[in-house]
Amino acid sequence: MSKKIFYILLYLLYCALTAATVFAQPDLDADQAAQSSVALENRLAAINNLESIKASDRILILAPHPDDESIGCAGVIQEAVRAGADTHVLCLTNGDNNEFAFIVYEKRIPILPVELVHLGQIRRSESIKAMKNLGLEEYNLIYLGYPDFGIFQIFKDFWQSKRPYKSLLTRSTSVPYKEDPTFGSPYTGESILRDLGNVLLRYKPNKIFVSHPADANHDHKGLYLFLEIALADTASQLPRPKVYPYLVHWRGWPLPRHYHPELPLLPPEGFSPDCSEIRWLKYKLPTQYLENKHRAVLTYRSQTQSSAFYLLSFCRKNELFSTYPEINLSLLPKPAAERLLSLKDKIIAFFGLTGNLPETGMETAVEAPKIGSPVAYSSEGDSFLIRIYKRKDIGRTLKTVVYLFGYSRKTAFAKMPKIFLITKYTGFKIFDGAKAIAPQGVSLELKPEELVIKIPFAVLGDPDFILASVRGNSGVSHVDTLSFRKVNIIRRRP
Repeated sequence: MSKKIFYILLYLLYCALTAATVFAQPDLDADQAAQSSVALENRLAAINNLESIKASDRILILAPHPDDESIGCAGVIQEAVRAGADTHVLCLTNGDNNEFAFIVYEKRIPILPVELVHLGQIRRSESIKAMKNLGLEEYNLIYLGYPDFGIFQIFKDFWQSKRPYKSLLTRSTSVPYKEDPTFGSPYTGESILRDLGNVLLRYKPNKIFVSHPADANHDHKGLYLFLEIALADTASQLPRPKVYPYLVHWRGWPLPRHYHPELPLLPPEGFSPDCSEIRWLKYKLPTQYLENKHRAVLTYRSQTQSSAFYLLSFCRKNELFSTYPEINLSLLPKPAAERLLSLKDKIIAFFGLTGNLPETGMETAVEAPKIGSPVAYSSEGDSFLIRIYKRKDIGRTLKTVVYLFGYSRKTAFAKMPKIFLITKYTGFKIFDGAKAIAPQGVSLELKPEELVIKIPFAVLGDPDFILASVRGNSGVSHVDTLSFRKVNIIRRRP
């Protein structure tokens, strides 16, 4: 089969699946529709409002790709402009890795890598037009031009690297856009962290809107991780700003697809406002803001020609943001250090663990999250413990993926271990970045109702905090989303 025929078939399949998603929504009679509308409004009313934006605010919108800022924050941007707040938008990539969008938009198959660079230039110009619709000028915009679809891998693997990351489609190893201030910067973690830190110090934002750590798109998670490290690096020069993550990619959300300005945007299933670990906030858009947002999203013709049904789903009555409380883990002197935290304190709801690993015997301790199982972080002596709770009947099919990125004020982040752990039943493999390493005291214990992973803090670089993510899979179903939580390590003297 030729490449051209393959892409044509792929496009037809995509259209068929899109039609199935769009037109499979059940019809409601008038009474059902009215009841549904009231229920939706009640759910929206239960979500707290975003803090008001003032003229004294310094707002920084961080977007993984051009269009994410419009999808997630167009209303906030307009309100910031109206209030007279100093406002800037930063796009980490130019979105140049979307081959399918290129085919639909250009009506041809890209042959040369430079054609995907051209797509990045198109998306950059679309972004400038979209932001003008929202009240921002080009001098309010920052484009860094790092590789679309490569941000998380760079964060995990490309530090102190002799060879930079190589983009899958553009084949570039450095920023190829001459119009970007980062032109020629290598695709490495040091470059991204440096540029993001420079932006923070230059604009000194007190409010940052950034892609969500539970987003299914790896670039979105990657940008959030880079931001956390950049904020830690600049902490002595910049007071900690308020950080508001916005969600874009989550399976089957939002529904129904297409443009529905009459509907509220509500958290995905399992992200209900009453889940104590997740603090949702809403910003309600005035009618004019919503119309402007609609126009801004449509400005991205390179994307809407293939994905309008999805992108326009975010043009609704409100925008959503969710914040996470940080987890504080105290390392107490012995013998107190040998006692685990109380059950209520240590259980952390997190996103991405399959529903086939539900909690067992914990219902009276805390309300279980609607998706996934609880995970507990604690310490034992000089080691970090991760407890993943499961059903008794799940054993040999149990698999987990764990990411642990430690940060220390004493060690440059480029030199810190980037730990990646894969477990299968009672066996495991551990990596530092892309390199397999010896266990070095790491252990795994599979109990009837939990999997316990023990990792010495020394393996993690003796961190001040850990960006931790856990995903579980029983072999029956799988949730393709990783969420990161910040675990602060507090060392107390005897």
